[in-house]
Amino acid sequence: MNCKPIYLIISFMILSFPVKAETVKICGTLAQGQIITGHAPNAKKVLIEGKDIKLTKDGKFIYAFSRDSELLNNLEIDYGSGETKNYILSISETKWDIQNLKGVEQKKVTPSKQDEKEIARERNDIRAAQNKTTENTFWEEVFSFPVEGRESGKFGGQRIMNGSRMNPHAGMDIAAMEGTPIKAPADGIITLSGQENYFYSGNVVVIDHGYNLYTIYAHILDTKVNAGNKVKKGDILGTVGKTGRVTGAHLHWGASLNDVRFDPKSLLKKDDLCINL
Repeated sequence: MNCKPIYLIISFMILSFPVKAETVKICGTLAQGQIITGHAPNAKKVLIEGKDIKLTKDGKFIYAFSRDSELLNNLEIDYGSGETKNYILSISETKWDIQNLKGVEQKKVTPSKQDEKEIARERNDIRAAQNKTTENTFWEEVFSFPVEGRESGKFGGQRIMNGSRMNPHAGMDIAAMEGTPIKAPADGIITLSGQENYFYSGNVVVIDHGYNLYTIYAHILDTKVNAGNKVKKGDILGTVGKTGRVTGAHLHWGASLNDVRFDPKSLLKKDDLCINL
């Protein structure tokens, strides 16, 4: 008769104990324009610079530092029941390639009104394609280059044309022969694909890798996938082309996480160089 009340009291005491805070692991390069992964076992919430970061059930997360990220970022781990831990992440400053060009044809610097309409359509379509996130965790996979070739344009570079500062380069360019197959660097869901021939990007494919991580492929000659398709790592997305505003055949490869654009090449090393906090 006395066993039942004692059992209930013991259970209550066990449930009331605070969750043990385990070692937090951060992987990747802590630098402007880079993506990292993290693992905070038993965490109820993770915040970086006050932003609530989405967690997997076992406490894994991803975070991208913008091109102009602050060099000191606060990482807060909330374990519930009032128990939190705070860390300061020191972010390395990245030196970006800035080119000051003069004597450029003004029509290439200032788009016409008709061009502006096309640019608005392009931006709206690509923005919408990056607003369809899923609960998939394809981002946990090891990523690979979508095409082999020479890196002809780096992420974050910026041109100043006739005194007008252009937007920083939002991805990396890979020079390759027209018709070269473009492969999915990881599993995902296609959210945009087609022969839209956008003003800047030409024909575009966008892949959702889950948790608001997207990769973008531009200047494609012809696409081989449709919106809604699930692709596996290595599947053919299309072929390298020179559609849109380009000077030669190449693939523009971009990436964004929670609307923050970052160097897609850092996806290849997001799980490297791990440290324990």
